[in-house]
Amino acid sequence: MIIDIHGHYTTAPAQLGAWRDLQIAFTKGEGEAPDPAKLVISDDDIRETIEANQLKLMNERGSDVTVFSPRASFMAHHIGDLAVSESWARICNDLCARVSELFPDRFLMGAMLPQSPGADPATSVPELVRAVEELGAVTVNLNPDPSGGQWTAPPLTDKAWYPIYEKLVEYEVPAMVHVSTTCKPAQFHTTGDHYLGADTTAFMQLLKGNLFADFPDLKLVIPHGGGAVPYHWGRFRGLAMALGQPELEEHLLGNVYFDTCVYHQPGIDLLTDVIPVDNILFASEMIGAVRDIDPRTGHYFDDTKRYVDATPNLTDEQRASVFETNARRVYPRVDRALAARGL
Repeated sequence: MIIDIHGHYTTAPAQLGAWRDLQIAFTKGEGEAPDPAKLVISDDDIRETIEANQLKLMNERGSDVTVFSPRASFMAHHIGDLAVSESWARICNDLCARVSELFPDRFLMGAMLPQSPGADPATSVPELVRAVEELGAVTVNLNPDPSGGQWTAPPLTDKAWYPIYEKLVEYEVPAMVHVSTTCKPAQFHTTGDHYLGADTTAFMQLLKGNLFADFPDLKLVIPHGGGAVPYHWGRFRGLAMALGQPELEEHLLGNVYFDTCVYHQPGIDLLTDVIPVDNILFASEMIGAVRDIDPRTGHYFDDTKRYVDATPNLTDEQRASVFETNARRVYPRVDRALAARGL
């Protein structure tokens, strides 16, 4: 079985974006706050958008199950206040839950949190609880920078985040550390330097602290292959030494994992050469940041299964770990959900 742990509903029906446009206008003082009850998306709307896009490509590329969460760039926690984020998160989470209900053998639901700049992270806990207990979420996306590029939030090791971590550990739910749209589009590209820079920053925050001494069972996934981390592994090892921290394998790799959203063969080869196999989880972010066909190969950039299949750094047994076993270990709720389906 091939489990893709990083998928987003990037092809959601147009009604969702139209409702969000009204909400954004409201935050600017233009009109009333839109009523969530007036957002009407039918099951047929969902089926059409999924079957023609994600499901079609999953079948063509050979992946079996996708962990499916709201579109990351749409989280945009820096827009409006906490109440705006709470309403938006609830709508997006409900929609992804419906996808998993309509396609139970192919999609498992992931949730976004209603974060907001300056808001206590603990305010996200009620939606986390609802997403897990009522909607069946197997993971959440945790934004380390709700400000969208201002980096006003405390580092991930700060105790302000602990109420979220406590619930994640209680529920056996890993978090993917994933930022959203930048509020500085002139300086940063959302899915380019903003995403990859945030991945790198999150890792460095964890390196400098001792979060996992307090939460030895907490699991965090850094997406997009870890940003710059694998490429600069020697730098991070050296910095850990300079800061009096243990070797990275001891300090972080019992709790921190990397996905395979890296869109060329040399990148996957580097990832699988540097990072221990037990810490690599298959993912494609499909359909996501890069949607075109690579003219050099004739294949889609985000067809990451091809790169994992082709790398000489993995044995067949290790490839099976990347494709399935690691995900079932790191995401216990994924394992239980699949087992309940006889998978």
